[in-house]
Amino acid sequence: MSRMLIRFAVVMGALAGTLIGGAATAASERTTAPAADTVKPAAAQPAAAAQAGSTPAAEKPAAEKPAAAKPAGVIVPPVVPAAIAPAAPVAGTVTPETKDGTEADGISAVVTIKGNPAAAGTSVLSGTPVVNGPKGSLVIVGGALRADNAAVWERIVRLAGGESARIAVFASASASPEATAKFNMELLNQYGADSFFIPVAVKLAGSDYLAAADDPELAAAVRKAGGAYFAGGDQARITRALRRPDGSNSLVLDALWDMYRRGGVIAGSSAGAAIMSSTMFDEPRTVLGTLKRGVAEGQEISPGLGFIGDDVFVDQHLLVRGRFARMLPVMLKKGYKLGLGVDENTAMVVSSNRDVEIIGYKGALLIDLHEASTEPGAFNLTNAKVSYLDAGDKFNITSGEFFPAPDKAEGKLDPTKPYYREPLFAADILGNTTVVDLMGKLIDSDQTDAIGITLGSPRSVQPDLGFEFRFSRVGDSIGYMSAASEAYSIYNVRMDIRPIQIRLPLYQYKSDRPGVINTPQQARGSD
Repeated sequence: MSRMLIRFAVVMGALAGTLIGGAATAASERTTAPAADTVKPAAAQPAAAAQAGSTPAAEKPAAEKPAAAKPAGVIVPPVVPAAIAPAAPVAGTVTPETKDGTEADGISAVVTIKGNPAAAGTSVLSGTPVVNGPKGSLVIVGGALRADNAAVWERIVRLAGGESARIAVFASASASPEATAKFNMELLNQYGADSFFIPVAVKLAGSDYLAAADDPELAAAVRKAGGAYFAGGDQARITRALRRPDGSNSLVLDALWDMYRRGGVIAGSSAGAAIMSSTMFDEPRTVLGTLKRGVAEGQEISPGLGFIGDDVFVDQHLLVRGRFARMLPVMLKKGYKLGLGVDENTAMVVSSNRDVEIIGYKGALLIDLHEASTEPGAFNLTNAKVSYLDAGDKFNITSGEFFPAPDKAEGKLDPTKPYYREPLFAADILGNTTVVDLMGKLIDSDQTDAIGITLGSPRSVQPDLGFEFRFSRVGDSIGYMSAASEAYSIYNVRMDIRPIQIRLPLYQYKSDRPGVINTPQQARGSD
């Protein structure tokens, strides 16, 4: 069978499965937002005495016995009710909705990640509630969020309560807080919100940001809101503005936690995404420089706000900038077993049940280090697992289950009918979306592994040090292809990283004259 017929058969089979599984839900209609009439809390007043017993940065759920492990890489029938009816909300709470504000999606395939022990509770998709965690949701955007990305903006507004939802806008990360806040408030209001500016920002002219962060009126406005949105910029400015010099929570930060625990949504893009984990990048080197030289507390990394919990590391601008590799030294240093990195103009929606849904333009990478190991010396990593979650895919942090998007659920790739039949190699694995492109070819090929390398300028720090990334299909590696496009979802690909010796000069000019060798001048660079 020709390559085209094979691809056509896979797509048609997936499309048929999607149609049998159920019709797609209609997109919800949105009424036109009224003209913005910005409501702002009273100007910040000098802070009162710091309250004793400040709310901790995150509450850890009570430990439970890990759930029995499912066979890795097995497709099993999901235990999903026809429709998940939300519990009656407590007065004053915001009840998160399912995808697109409709009934729960029909799901026809579940893939279990290997080696991910269950924490407290499991996914609503598996029918068991999570206990002791925040009741709210997170919308973690990878940066460069376009104004026309309705899937993301509408979801933020919907999770905050829907039409006229009160959303507190934080431009704390921005070098121009007022202009940034105005721009994002207008966008939120266009999508139906009633947003307002929280003037707590290091760069806000004529403002005492420490006093503003401890203003009881501002804190009350945040606490009563249905959600909060953090714009991009420098994430260190956010933590500096919202934490007191002694490291304790300001009143506004405590109010954010109260709103989130009650059922509100906390959304953030770029820097606003970086703060979601308990550790964040602060003043990082380049991606290659991070691999070569590692990270140090108070320099390359510092404490984030930890809304997603202490067990998941978050990064952003991921695929466009090749940042998946810089996550690894941080995860090893801080003991993270799971990392989630989201690409630009794309969001990860994290529910109270720790279900992660990908919406928007592209996708996200999941890095699993549960069974990974490393040795002393130059950076190296053995037996990590990496997965690519495309738009529409879901993953549960607690249970380790993947749920392919409805248009992919019946499009499982057949390893006996590969599309690619040649060795797979990438000369710059840190290039724009290169890692996902290489993984996609691997999962749909007759090759057992694919290799990518990275190296720096001959005039950079340690110019003779580079790294090989080897991706391998193993027993629980699974791929899906969309019935509507040729987009892949790729789960459980093994990744091994080894340092390599770079010989200098990297190349010589070719000459037709015997005995003539021309060595090029290498451009100056840095790590």
